[in-house]
Amino acid sequence: MDAADTIRQCIAQVTLLRQQRSADPALGQAVQAVKELQSTRFRGSYADLLQSDTYAPAAQFFLAELYGSSDYAARDAQFGRIAGTLQTLFPRPVVAMAVALAELHQHTEQLDHAMGALWRQADGDAPARYVAAWQGVGQRPGRAQQLASVLAMGRDLARLTAKPGLRTMLHMMRGPARAAGLGELQRFLEAGFDTFGQLVRTRGAVESFLATIEEREAALMAQLFDAPAVACGTTLRHTLGQAR
Repeated sequence: MDAADTIRQCIAQVTLLRQQRSADPALGQAVQAVKELQSTRFRGSYADLLQSDTYAPAAQFFLAELYGSSDYAARDAQFGRIAGTLQTLFPRPVVAMAVALAELHQHTEQLDHAMGALWRQADGDAPARYVAAWQGVGQRPGRAQQLASVLAMGRDLARLTAKPGLRTMLHMMRGPARAAGLGELQRFLEAGFDTFGQLVRTRGAVESFLATIEEREAALMAQLFDAPAVACGTTLRHTLGQAR
């Protein structure tokens, strides 16, 4: 399957999930609650990075683009409508990143959707519901793959910033990309390049940032899968409190 077909397939699956939530407002509200808790949890887990002069831009990029609660419908519509244009407009490494982003987006939406279905059946406060939904959905290998994809996205952005002329080429493509209806992808790429381009200037910063993400996310996942629900809820409440 080529890049355009892969992107179209991913976006079609995400659109189907979004349509199901539109048809069932209670489910839509539950999924949004899951997303908002995850976004707040990220801010709490990485409060130190978000306040760091070195790491704040990268942490904010991850929060906005990969762990946020935003509605990516506009970006999805662009991807699905003119996926074939990507292969003629953007360089191959950038197309590969667009494919990876679409696949990660689909995977995340499927997990959030499944959690939303269980969230509204659970009792207790938001952290308790989140733990019940997480443990009810399970999918430990899928969660590990989701984290691996996020880390790979960061490594790819850092690697691509080192390619001579690619950032300049990306800047020159701003007009054509917007004219082609790919403004959201262009915005994501420019933000990612600028963020990680700045980070790579500090020796070891990219490796340290991604290692911190991997360590903390893996530890949280292990607890959510293996620890008693009450202990998991207590940890989440503490982390959410750090975000405030």
